[in-house]
Amino acid sequence: MKTLMTMALVAVMGISANAQNKNAKHELHVKGNCGMCKERIEKAAYSVSGVKTADWNADSHTLRIILNEKKNDVAAVENAIVAVGHDTNDKKADEKVYQSLHTCCLYERDEDEGEHITEEKQQMMKKEDHSAHQH
Repeated sequence: MKTLMTMALVAVMGISANAQNKNAKHELHVKGNCGMCKERIEKAAYSVSGVKTADWNADSHTLRIILNEKKNDVAAVENAIVAVGHDTNDKKADEKVYQSLHTCCLYERDEDEGEHITEEKQQMMKKEDHSAHQH
């Protein structure tokens, strides 16, 4: 009986460890310049199964997505974006694809890269104590 209970406990722990979020929020740094870039980047993100929302901000170069992680992962979104010519924080678009973009879309490729921020990281940053800082 003890063995059966132990096996059941291990099975439940394994299942919960592999649980994926249906509404995972992610922020990705995606390079681009204009409204045409916004359309292209968001269209590429939406082409990935599981992406529920995608909104790219030209000023911050931040793509905010909500992703069903049971269907796909952030790497798939990044792959779709670099395939249409836009660099992300972890991946770089092929030079030929980049060069084929409209001239107003040719962003600076040596620009500082941003950071991929997960929902968990956002919550941790909110919990940090900043009371000792002078702002």
